[in-house]
Amino acid sequence: MKKGILIAVIVVVLVIILGVAGLFLFYNSSLKAVSENSNEVIVEIAKGSTATDIAKVLEENKLIKSGLVFRIYTKLNNVSGMQAGTYKLNQNMDVEKIIENLQKGTDYFPDEINITFLEGKNMRWIAKQIAENTNNTEDDVFNKLEDKEYIKSLIDKYWFLTDDILNENIYYPLEGYLFPDTYNFSNKDVTVEQIFTAMLDQMDDKLEDLKSDIEKEGYSVHKVLTVASIVELEAAQVEDRSGVASVIYNRLKKNMSLGSDVTTYYAIKVDMSERDLYQSELDKYNPYNTRGPRMEGKLPVGPIATVSIESIKAALHPDETNYLYFVSDKNGKNYFATTQAEHEKNVQNLKNSGLWYNYD
Repeated sequence: MKKGILIAVIVVVLVIILGVAGLFLFYNSSLKAVSENSNEVIVEIAKGSTATDIAKVLEENKLIKSGLVFRIYTKLNNVSGMQAGTYKLNQNMDVEKIIENLQKGTDYFPDEINITFLEGKNMRWIAKQIAENTNNTEDDVFNKLEDKEYIKSLIDKYWFLTDDILNENIYYPLEGYLFPDTYNFSNKDVTVEQIFTAMLDQMDDKLEDLKSDIEKEGYSVHKVLTVASIVELEAAQVEDRSGVASVIYNRLKKNMSLGSDVTTYYAIKVDMSERDLYQSELDKYNPYNTRGPRMEGKLPVGPIATVSIESIKAALHPDETNYLYFVSDKNGKNYFATTQAEHEKNVQNLKNSGLWYNYD
């Protein structure tokens, strides 16, 4: 081979090698994120989009460096399962991460809302939360609760809802049955029924795990949730809840009134911490007021607040004690006693030590 030809061949080989190397570098570089900065971009992947369609959308929105490389990558790696939807992606995502999001189908809903319902809150508070976070009013909530046919349809649907909630003395039939949690909805147009369904489904899930325990103890779900709601409000600290539950059951067995202020507050529809109770309110009969007359050995007619799983378990499995009294300090800690004298001593000790709670 002549020297000139050899040089030409070497040059061609070098060009090919450099070209291949360049293409390799370009390919790998194009798979990396467009930017190191966090820049969110919302894109819509239409139903029926091919890899080519998706590559075009991503490239136009500056989420990938090369639509061609994106298509080659999907071919070489047999990528499938990318889903249609609205996505919130980021320019600091590489191609692999973007594809992972598209395969998961993690849709982004710009109008979605989250509503947090807390433990120990009553239906009036729930209605207010719904009104503040959705396009519903508080009246929409109460009107739905007064819809007897709707409530009966729920009783047919959920095993833990019974005719107990149809008692004419109950203020709100779903009180205590809506599980407190954070719920996600697509937008503010969510209906009251949809919110109730989400909360009842969650309660169904929680109670299903305890169903055998409820049957074993011979309690009705209504009784369990009623006790749990009192426990929820009377015991701020989880470790005290089984003790508070024991006091409730012990007093019921002795045909004593529960004497629980939280039930009186609920009965007169005044939120706790607003003010002290008047003696006339304490003394007035109401099926919720366990401080009132004719309530010896009785629970309130129904739950008085949302309940946590811890309070439900405490109501199912109370401590075995002889306690008949308890009192809370201003930090929420409970002090238990078996006699009136011991109870009064606990109260005086709290006052003397500055731990007694005073309403402003």
